[in-house]
Amino acid sequence: MCLAVPARLVQLQGTKAVADLHGNRVEISTVLVPHCKQGDWVLLHAGFAIQTLDEREAQETWAVVHDLRNAGVKS
Repeated sequence: MCLAVPARLVQLQGTKAVADLHGNRVEISTVLVPHCKQGDWVLLHAGFAIQTLDEREAQETWAVVHDLRNAGVKS
């Protein structure tokens, strides 16, 4: 199962960024969302930001992921 998760951009230089996923920092590409900026929330899939989100949408998505985890759904 493939899953896209919210991440906050903590560093941005050109189309490369560092994203924070609940304390985990990963290097990603922002080539698909050229309008994003540092501090934005993005939906992250396979190392690429695929869309921007507002913070409410990001938190709601993390809540769904948390609920799935608690329900025993495995990836």
